[in-house]
Amino acid sequence: MTWISRRAILAAGLVTACRPGSVEKAPASGPPSTIAAAVAGDWRLPADKARDPWRHPIETLEFWGLKPGHTVIEFWPGAGWYTDILAPFLAQTNGALYAAHLQVADPPDPAARDVVEAYRRRLSERPRLYGDVQITAFGPTSGAVAPAGSADLALFLRNLHNWMAAGLTEKAFQDAFLALKPGGVLGVEEHRARPGEVPDVLADDGYVDQALAIKLGQEAGFQFAGSSEINANPKDTKDHPFGVWTLPPVRRSSPRGEPDDPTFDHAPYDAIGESDRMTLKFVKPA
Repeated sequence: MTWISRRAILAAGLVTACRPGSVEKAPASGPPSTIAAAVAGDWRLPADKARDPWRHPIETLEFWGLKPGHTVIEFWPGAGWYTDILAPFLAQTNGALYAAHLQVADPPDPAARDVVEAYRRRLSERPRLYGDVQITAFGPTSGAVAPAGSADLALFLRNLHNWMAAGLTEKAFQDAFLALKPGGVLGVEEHRARPGEVPDVLADDGYVDQALAIKLGQEAGFQFAGSSEINANPKDTKDHPFGVWTLPPVRRSSPRGEPDDPTFDHAPYDAIGESDRMTLKFVKPA
């Protein structure tokens, strides 16, 4: 790939999980008019629900202020872990979701194209559930992720480290700033580096310095509105042999690009669980 590596796509969880197509039927759990109902929805994969204790979607979205009828931008939604919560909730409450997915370059990059098309196809199979999700693009030469000044909430969900590696961080903050209404919120969830160390501006191990993340948001014009420890994990020592990807859910057992090591002992890393994460809230000044 040209502007972002295949490794970054895999690390960000952008490869679509196996989600068999089917004729759309009404969710047994009913249309989700609340965040909690969307999180509990029977359309979500069991493997995705199993990660709720680590990602705390209800508490996280409430911290960022998601409300019925909001217009939301999800940057790089990957296979749709958060989309499965956001889209049904917003469709049911007359809101709107913009999915600023990978930019498919010209000529098209096969890996990026396949990820985006799989995401698009899955949404199209259940239009009553997901509503009319607007799929836009975010990348080095992409245009607006949503109409200027239209969004109530923009979300960076564990992607800052990928954008730092690709030189896209400044553009991500700028694109979010332009798309948000005055008073709109930018929510950031990201693997958190040890405080006090020299920040790795390329985030090679997948961890990002929280003070640096706040500074980047402020330099883009946002006001920092606070942080939450909702997604903290004090067990995470952040010194793993293959970076943050040693931990669940990736569970890497060998250096990047090499075959898995069947003798690698996952037990101590599985015991840690998923990474320690910062959860930040920024506001576009009114």
